[in-house]
Amino acid sequence: MPNSRDFIRIEDRYGAHNYKPLDVVLTRGQGIWVEDVDGKRYMDFLAAYSAVNQGHCHPRLVKVMQEQCARLALTSRAFRNDQWPMLAKELCELTGYEMVLPMNSGAEAVETAIKAARKWGYQIKGVAQDRAEIIVCAGNFHGRTTTIISFSSDDQYKNGFGPLTPGFIIINYGSIEELRRSITPNTVAFLVEPIQGESGVVVPPDGFLHAAAEICRENRVLLVTDEIQSGLGRTGKLFAFEHENVRPDMVIIGKALSGGMYPVSVVIGSQEVLGVFKPGDHGSTYGGNPLGCAIAREAVKIITDEKLPEKSAESGTYLIQKLTEIKSPYVETIRGKGLWIGIVLKQSAGGARRFCEALQERGILAKETHENVIRLAPPLTITRAEIDQALEIIREVLSE
Repeated sequence: MPNSRDFIRIEDRYGAHNYKPLDVVLTRGQGIWVEDVDGKRYMDFLAAYSAVNQGHCHPRLVKVMQEQCARLALTSRAFRNDQWPMLAKELCELTGYEMVLPMNSGAEAVETAIKAARKWGYQIKGVAQDRAEIIVCAGNFHGRTTTIISFSSDDQYKNGFGPLTPGFIIINYGSIEELRRSITPNTVAFLVEPIQGESGVVVPPDGFLHAAAEICRENRVLLVTDEIQSGLGRTGKLFAFEHENVRPDMVIIGKALSGGMYPVSVVIGSQEVLGVFKPGDHGSTYGGNPLGCAIAREAVKIITDEKLPEKSAESGTYLIQKLTEIKSPYVETIRGKGLWIGIVLKQSAGGARRFCEALQERGILAKETHENVIRLAPPLTITRAEIDQALEIIREVLSE
């Protein structure tokens, strides 16, 4: 049986080097725990970038996946199946929205929202053809497609991939005045993360999203929130926008929508917006497939049945409080909401990567982001005892 070093050597030889993962080779997982090929156990404090909010290999998801796999996996949308209509109905009943469009990856769902916003702008708002503009925020991360990287403010995401897609205006995250000034008659949407994850779990000023929603409404601009990482309980609410009592025109959901078992994403919104699509305008062979939909239906039920948003709120408050009590010469601040936390290190700390490697050695898997932030996002099923166990290790690493 190959060991970790063997697998790493094989991956480095045959795999494209577009990631720099921690050198741990995982082979199984259950709940918040994962195990590597050498038999060492770890607490997962990344949760696959919030895709496994329900915990690894949740028994209910495993059961549904096995049963649906044995029955019917894929039909394409050329035919109907018995799982997609029920997922659409249940998501609308849960969220109060009128219509759902299914895709697979988060980036595909973002692309879907962009296309819907533009088409709505031309057909409903009356923007001149090919003049639609979408406002986004600096520090955003919405995916890796050519269109999406075109409005990234991170040069690495764009370098070497041009020509880039026009039609996007970038403002500073959290700046209401910039949003107000940037809106023109051609503005069709404001696409925003309620909390910026890849930027280092950046929480905007209180009231930002609420004020943004008001400005969008006044100017007949769609508010589109990307809840791919922040949604489905991660921040202590079902969706992060609920913290400010706003009602986006479209919401983009992915990752935990399938509990990490299968790629499933959706855009939910009003009939006025998503109704602009006609047969042939947009689609996906796998989007809305019965296997993915069956898994997603169960994944959402687990979130509500097990009260995972409430658990995230309670556990996150506790974890943030305990982290702020750690006396460390390296920590500048602790920020976050629910079980989505960024430990921001001082420039003198030498970067977050070495801290994540030290945590790995002691049995916690976390990942650095933007060089100086340790991101903590365990499955929402984590217990108080497991949090306390992790805190001892984190305290040790931050204090050394």
